[in-house]
Amino acid sequence: MATPISLLLSSLASKSQQLVRNERQMLAASDDGAMMKLIQSTHAPDGRFVDVKPILQVIVSVLHHTIPNIDHAVNGGTGHIDALDDRTNSSAIDGALDALAYIVHKICCEVSCKCSGGADAHAATMGILNMLSSYSWDAKVVLTLAAFAVNFGEFWLIVQLCTSNSLAKSVALLKQLPDILEHSQTLKPRFDALNKLINAMIDVTKCIVEFTELPSEFISIDVPPLSIAMSHIPTATYWIIWSVVACAAQITGLVGMRHEFITSTSEAWELSSLAHKVSGIHEYLQSLLRLCYQRIDEEKLMEAFEDFKRTIEIPQTDNLKILLKIFRKEETYYLLNPDKTKVLNDVLRRKHVLLLISDLDISQEEIRVLEALYKGERVSSELNYEILWLPIVDRSTWNDGYEQKFLSLQSIMPWYTVNHPFAIEPAVIKYIMEVWGFVKKPIAVTLDPKGKVLCPNALNMMWIWGNSAFPFSSEKEENFWKAEAWTLELLVDRLEPNLPTWVSQQKVVCFYGGVQMEWIESFTTATKGVAKALDIGLEMVYIGKNNSKERVKKITGLIKEKQLSHAWEDDNVWFFWNRLESMLYSKIQHGKTIENDAIKQEVMTMLAYDGSENGWAVFFTGSDEMVRANGDKVLSSMESFDKWEKLAKQMGFIPALRKQLEGITDDHHCTRLILPENSGGIPERVQCAECGRPMEMYFMYRCCVE
Repeated sequence: MATPISLLLSSLASKSQQLVRNERQMLAASDDGAMMKLIQSTHAPDGRFVDVKPILQVIVSVLHHTIPNIDHAVNGGTGHIDALDDRTNSSAIDGALDALAYIVHKICCEVSCKCSGGADAHAATMGILNMLSSYSWDAKVVLTLAAFAVNFGEFWLIVQLCTSNSLAKSVALLKQLPDILEHSQTLKPRFDALNKLINAMIDVTKCIVEFTELPSEFISIDVPPLSIAMSHIPTATYWIIWSVVACAAQITGLVGMRHEFITSTSEAWELSSLAHKVSGIHEYLQSLLRLCYQRIDEEKLMEAFEDFKRTIEIPQTDNLKILLKIFRKEETYYLLNPDKTKVLNDVLRRKHVLLLISDLDISQEEIRVLEALYKGERVSSELNYEILWLPIVDRSTWNDGYEQKFLSLQSIMPWYTVNHPFAIEPAVIKYIMEVWGFVKKPIAVTLDPKGKVLCPNALNMMWIWGNSAFPFSSEKEENFWKAEAWTLELLVDRLEPNLPTWVSQQKVVCFYGGVQMEWIESFTTATKGVAKALDIGLEMVYIGKNNSKERVKKITGLIKEKQLSHAWEDDNVWFFWNRLESMLYSKIQHGKTIENDAIKQEVMTMLAYDGSENGWAVFFTGSDEMVRANGDKVLSSMESFDKWEKLAKQMGFIPALRKQLEGITDDHHCTRLILPENSGGIPERVQCAECGRPMEMYFMYRCCVE
C-alpha cells in the first residue's frame, strides 16, 4: 500500500514530467524578433554592480566536483567527497555573496516551485528574468546558475553521503533517493546528457562574463563585433535560465521516481537537444569573442605603433628609449653581445647602432661581408659603431626547425643579437615593414647616439663604399654620389686584386658573365685572338651570374681547367651583383631617374644583361674608356674582327669596338631586368639597355633552390 509520502513524491515526479513535455514544444520556438522584445521587456537595470567573477569561480568549482561524482555513482561506485581546490580568495567571495544570498535563495525557491508545480519552462524562465530585472545580463546568468549549483550540490551531497551518514540516509529516505544507485545504469544516458548540458551552460556563462570584461578603451560596445555579441547576449541569457529550469526539473523528477519515469528515454533526448542548442550558442559567441580580441589586439598594436613612431620622430637625449621600446614589455629581454654572453639593452646607450633587420634567410655571404667591415677598419675611434641583429619571423609558423636555424645564425654573428625573435615588439615589426620598408632583403637602419635615424637602409652605401661612408647617413650617401662617376673602380671596387697592376700596365680589362659554356669558350677564344692581332695586353675575368651559385661554380671550374680566363670565387660573385643592386636602390632612394643619372642607367644595363640567359661583356682601359654589349653582339663583333681591324689600329681597340657595335642592328631582342623587392622601392620607368624604349613591368615570383 502506498504511503502518503510516496504518493506526494510520485505526484511531484509526474508534474516534472509534464514540464519536460512542455519543453519539447518551446525548444522548437525560434529566437525571432517577438521573442527578443519579450526578453528585453524584462530588462530594467538600476546600475547596481555585481562582482560576478568570484561567484562564478565557486559555481564552476561546485559543478565540476559534482559531475565526476555523478559518473562515479552511475557507474556503481559509492559516494565520496573530494576537498575543493581553494583557488579563490574566500574574503572576496564572502563579500560578493553577502548581499546576494537572499536573491540566490529566492531563485532556488522559484525554480523548485515552478518545477514542482508543473509550470512550463518558458513561463519559469520569464518569471526568473522578471525577478532579476534590475540586474545586468551577466549577473542574471551567474545568479541563476548559483541557485542551480546550490540545489544540485545539496542533492548530490545527499546521494554521496546516504550510505555512510545516518542524517543523509534519513533525508534520502524521505526523498526516496536510494533508487538512484539501484537504477544507475538505466539512468546513465540521462546523466550523460545532463553533464553535457551543465558544461555547455558553464561555457556560455563564462563567455558572457568575458564580454563584460573587455577593455572599453580598445573596443566599443557600439561597434561590431562587440555590438553584435551584446545583441545576442539577452537570448543566450534566456536559454541559460531555461537550461537551469530543465536541469532542475530532471532533479525534481528523480524524487520518488516511478519505473516508467526511470525507463523513459525522452528526457535524455530533450536534454541532449538543449545541450546541442546551448553549445551552438557558445560556439557563436566564442567566434565573436575571438573577433573582439582580434580587434583589441589590432587597436593595441596601432597604439604601440603610434607610440614608437612618436618616439622615433621626437628628438631624444640618447638612443636608450628607442632601444627599450623595440622589445616587448611582458618580460625583461636581454641581448647577446659578440662574446655570446647576456647583457642588458643599455650596453648600446649613446653609441652609433646599425639595426640589422632580416629574416632567417640572410645569406652566409652577407654575414661574411658585413663581418669584414665590422671587424676591419672599425678599430679607430671615429668608426665606433655597433650592430644589433633584429630577425623578423612569422610567429604563426614557428617550429623547432626555425629555432635551430635562428640559433645557428646567431652563433656565427660577431655582433649584438636579440635573445629570441619573439622579443621584438609586434608594433615595432609593423613599423619596420611599413615605414622602413623591410620586405625580405636585409636592411640596416642607422641610429646615431641620440637615437636619430640617419638612414633607413645603410647596407646600400656600406656595400658600395664600406666604412668610409660612416656614420652611414643619407647626407653622406648623397655627397658620395655627387663626387662619383661610372668608372672601373666603382664597378669592381677591390674585388679584383690584380686590377691596379693591369691598369698601370695599360692593359684592356674585360669582365664578362653568363652561364652558357659554349658561348664562353667561343667568346674568350675570339677575344684573345683580337688582342693578339692588335698586339695589346688583355686580361679577362669571369664574374658569373646572380642567384646561380651552383651553375656558376661548375662553369668556374671548367674555365680554370681550360685556362680560358680568370674567374672569381663565390663570395666575390655574390658581392659584385649585390653591390650593383645596392647602387640602383641607393639611386632610387635619392630620387634619381635614368634621364638625369648616367650611373643609374649603366647599373640598370648591367643588371638587365644579367637577367638574360645569354652572355655579356664590358671592356675597360686605364683611361676609363668603356664599352659594353650583350653576348650575341660582342661575340659577333669579335668573330668578324677582319671587318673593323683597320679601324681598331687607327682609333684604338675600345673606340673601334664601340663603333662596330653601334653598326649592328638587332630588331629582335628580349631584355629582362629582374629586381628583388627592396626597401628602396622599384623604379616605375625603365629603359631597355638595347634600344632605349620603355620596358613593360611584370610581377615575378621565384623560388630558386640550388
